[in-house]
Amino acid sequence: MSAPRVLIRHLDQHVDQEVTVAGWVTHLRSKGKIAFLVLRDGTGQCQAVASVRDVDAQTFERITRCGHETSVKVRGQVRADARAPGGYELGVAAFEVVTPTEDYPIGRKEHGTEFLFDHRHLWLRHRGPWAVLRIRDEIVKAIRDFFYDREFVLIDSPILTPAACEGTSTLFETDYFGEPAYLSQSGQLYLEPACQAFSKVYCFGPTFRAEKSKTRRHLTEFWMVEPEIAWAGLDETMSLAEELIAHLVGRVLERRAEELAILERDTARLEAIVPPFPRLSYDEAAEILTRPENVRRAEQAGAPPFEPGSDLGALDETILAEGHDRPLMVHRYPSEVKAFYMEPDPENPSRALCVDVLAPEGYGEPVGGSVRIHDAALLEKRLREHNLPEASFRWFLDVRRFGGVPHAGFGLGLERVVAWICGIHHAREAIPYPRTLQRLYP
Repeated sequence: MSAPRVLIRHLDQHVDQEVTVAGWVTHLRSKGKIAFLVLRDGTGQCQAVASVRDVDAQTFERITRCGHETSVKVRGQVRADARAPGGYELGVAAFEVVTPTEDYPIGRKEHGTEFLFDHRHLWLRHRGPWAVLRIRDEIVKAIRDFFYDREFVLIDSPILTPAACEGTSTLFETDYFGEPAYLSQSGQLYLEPACQAFSKVYCFGPTFRAEKSKTRRHLTEFWMVEPEIAWAGLDETMSLAEELIAHLVGRVLERRAEELAILERDTARLEAIVPPFPRLSYDEAAEILTRPENVRRAEQAGAPPFEPGSDLGALDETILAEGHDRPLMVHRYPSEVKAFYMEPDPENPSRALCVDVLAPEGYGEPVGGSVRIHDAALLEKRLREHNLPEASFRWFLDVRRFGGVPHAGFGLGLERVVAWICGIHHAREAIPYPRTLQRLYP
């Protein structure tokens, strides 16, 4: 294979040149003295055409015996052909089998979800997962660009922590040299001190929740981006969240049209995602959810009826988001159903200065944020009310005691955003190797 190796996505730069493509065979069709192969290399697909006039008999036989996902190297001339997958094809001059494949377990028939996730290590090669994870990659890059361009400093929060950030019932505990430690539920607590060192910061990494939930929105291990801003209030936090969401959607529309087409995503729905987003207070949301038609809907669905003062359930979020072509921001929830660190609304102390962003099309809540308590005495009181060990939060209280200032932030769950933008059903499809209540393999 003396010709230079090129990626399939760059074949347009080598028309009428001889190149080598290394990849995998996804389709094979032979008709007498000619064979057509579709190759993929992780960047795209192209067709390779082999003829008995151009290769010897042994090579042609090797080509026609290739099993699905056989890895190969192909040398040939690049030709533009609008009919071919990817718009280009190779006229085969030389062909090498690297690893032959027989009885590839994922066939062209329908497979069950459990089977596909048991074979996730192979399913990643297929067009649907490939498109989703390409979009995920674009979203990750867009997140970093968004915060870098706005002068946020990346702070890497620890994964092992001594205490809870959210609820103590959703912690994964581990032994840390004879002492209990927990897998992080959020990087937020460590960002709060950092924002008072750098003003605007964010973290981006894996987080862990031991919720015994089997819904399509939940994972036990997921990725979250969390900005934190000194001197910010709720309005500034909500504006930043809607700017970020609109930026991510716009970036995918701009750069990942091919992948959206593979997923058959209705891009008109995504094109509507522009600020400002509609905003609704919790009390306004409660009025909607307690209307007779929505109570009946919950009863018919077998869901618990909404009760004013409670947090929103999955169906409640869906009902509220319906009728909106862009995300809905629900703000000022009752303090008692939210985390211990949320600042009370000075105009109504029973309400927290917080917001949940509800995605359209029934995708739930990808973003939640709040203003943080910056008064040390109030925070100590909240720690006691939530039965949290004050000794584990001594450093957190120091941030308030030594020059504490108002500050706010939010968390954006990467997999929920990817699932929504891709239009896929379950968050487990939005991460390479999902971890759920019932899955730790592969």
